[in-house]
Amino acid sequence: MLKKTLVLALLAASSATFAGNWQVKVGVSDIAPSGESNLANDTIKNVKASNQVAFTPSIEYFFDNTPFSAELLLANPVSHDVKSEGVKIASLKQLPPTLTVKYNFKNSTRFTPYVGIGATAFLPWDVKSKLPGTKISADNAFGVAGQVGVSYKPKDAQNWGLYFDVRYADISTDIKVDGTKQGSLDINPVVYTIGYSYRF
Repeated sequence: MLKKTLVLALLAASSATFAGNWQVKVGVSDIAPSGESNLANDTIKNVKASNQVAFTPSIEYFFDNTPFSAELLLANPVSHDVKSEGVKIASLKQLPPTLTVKYNFKNSTRFTPYVGIGATAFLPWDVKSKLPGTKISADNAFGVAGQVGVSYKPKDAQNWGLYFDVRYADISTDIKVDGTKQGSLDINPVVYTIGYSYRF
């Protein structure tokens, strides 16, 4: 009986501790690579990945009563065309998981601005060459990410809200043609996200 009482007490304490600390966000993002590179000793010029709209859910944890939180951005597989001077030379799919630690500027309004800094990954697969007789590959890559945004909680809303934010990541991937490195492609995506949040 004592053991059962202790277990129930621990569960109650745990529930009280974590109540309101977790938030799920469901958003849509425009993933817009801003980098541009020359490859193969500058013979392939102005290489850039195309924009893509993607479903981007995220999970956020708030550290008790502090203004700090941590957010993990996820996404469904994102497809990009890779073009040189406007001509498609390859296509690929990738996942861009991004983790940021955020500072939330609490105030008396329904708007909460925030900033964050962290890390992101570029995990490509299904890279297909559009150049006859060649095979292209792209390596996994990791980089630094920044984030600014604002959340809004409507009047009488208990747990849900809306948000908009912008992320930027400094990231590039090594490109190989037929197994030989031809240089690094700067991705440097700007990610514009709008969505719905629910805090437990």
